[in-house]
Amino acid sequence: MKSSRSRSRNKNRNNNRPSGGNIVNRVFDSSGPEGKVRGTPQQIVEKYTQLHRDAILSNDRVNAENFAQHAEHYTRMLAEAQKEIDAKREEQEKQNRDRQVERDRERNERLKAQEEAAAAAPAPAEGSEQPAVEDAGLVETPEEAPKRRRTRKPKPKPEQGELPVSDAQPDAPEAAE
Repeated sequence: MKSSRSRSRNKNRNNNRPSGGNIVNRVFDSSGPEGKVRGTPQQIVEKYTQLHRDAILSNDRVNAENFAQHAEHYTRMLAEAQKEIDAKREEQEKQNRDRQVERDRERNERLKAQEEAAAAAPAPAEGSEQPAVEDAGLVETPEEAPKRRRTRKPKPKPEQGELPVSDAQPDAPEAAE
């Protein structure tokens, strides 16, 4: 049985390995001539570029060239990562376009089949209140249903001598004649 100490060593060893993935956002430790520089590739490029300028101003050509080479290395890493990102994005867009073309084709086929089914279905008899139902597997939604107007019952006409219902007062005492 392995001791817990050896397990923790293996665990730490695996964590120090680069995980791949997105290089643009990954943090690197760069060991340059002036010590370690830590950050994302963009931050490291900016730091080495600043160190390059400082070395030029102090007339240190050797260090200036060294910093320029370090900055160029991380610039190339960024460019390569950006190419990979762009290639993945292009591939994703191509897949999306292909899927959309397939969906459009299926939709057109479905609409064509519905039109053929509607043309082949017998026309409803005139005066029939029931709409023709297509056997295309579709369900009629409320938006598609024909609007039917509600009709009110006609008000009964008051007989002679009676007051209309709306004018009558139910609890009012009758006036003496």
